[in-house]
Amino acid sequence: MEINEKYYEAYEANLLQEMMKMCTSLGMLDGDLPASEDIDGKWKEWAPDYIAEALPEVNSYPEFAIACAGYAGMAVAQWWDQDWGRHHGAPYSSLHGPRGFDDMDEYIVQNILGLALDSPDAKQIMNILLCCAQKAVTFVQHEQIEHQTVKAFHIFARTVKVMFRIGAALQLRRLGYKYHKVDLSRAGMKPLS
Repeated sequence: MEINEKYYEAYEANLLQEMMKMCTSLGMLDGDLPASEDIDGKWKEWAPDYIAEALPEVNSYPEFAIACAGYAGMAVAQWWDQDWGRHHGAPYSSLHGPRGFDDMDEYIVQNILGLALDSPDAKQIMNILLCCAQKAVTFVQHEQIEHQTVKAFHIFARTVKVMFRIGAALQLRRLGYKYHKVDLSRAGMKPLS
């Protein structure tokens, strides 16, 4: 069991690194992954419901099943920035549009991010999440995993987790969040000892 966990952790880390590189090369990230424990915690809460809905779609619509996790990450990052006190308890179902999971992407873009679907920003978001989902599908295919196995389930779960984190990072970047190195000695602060 320990070997499997190391395998899944390595898979997740490699996929995250590849998606970060791609998003950085496209000018959507700065080579790092803006994140928050609050946002990551929301994925832990929502993952079972998301996976239950997305998994049946994988064979017919693999990119969509994966990409929607990115949209979910963007929604949570938006809420985190906007008013986390009000949104932190939002249930997974709050991401659903009128057709449930089937129009989650459009619902999030329009109703949570506040963008018109034909706007340049919305098109850019849709394109980058599609590129990420396609990269993820290719990554999964390289693993040569037999369908409908425990290993396939765990790889899918790790893949959508990465996609959620990438979506959140993309939205945090869009909202202006960046990592900055701070020299505590220059700021007149003393490091804790």
